[in-house]
Amino acid sequence: MEIRLADGLEATPIAMLVQVASQYDSDIYMEADGKRVNAKSIMGMMSLGMDAGEKLTVSADGPDETAALDGIEKYLAGE
Repeated sequence: MEIRLADGLEATPIAMLVQVASQYDSDIYMEADGKRVNAKSIMGMMSLGMDAGEKLTVSADGPDETAALDGIEKYLAGE
C-alpha cells in the first residue's frame, strides 16, 4: 500500500490509523524497511516514521481480515 496522506504518518494521522485498526478483531501488522509492528500500537506505529509516498506492507489475520485491510487501505489513501 502507498501512503497518500499529505503529511505522511505523523502523530495525529498515526493515532487515527491506530483507531481504524483497533475497530477490527483481526491481528494487523505493518512492515517497512524490515521492521514489523502491530498496527494497533501507537508507539509501534510511530517507530516506523513513514512519509507520504513511502510503501509499506500491511497484513491481517483473523475473522475480519479482508474488511480490516480494506479499511486501512482507504485510510492510507486519504479517503
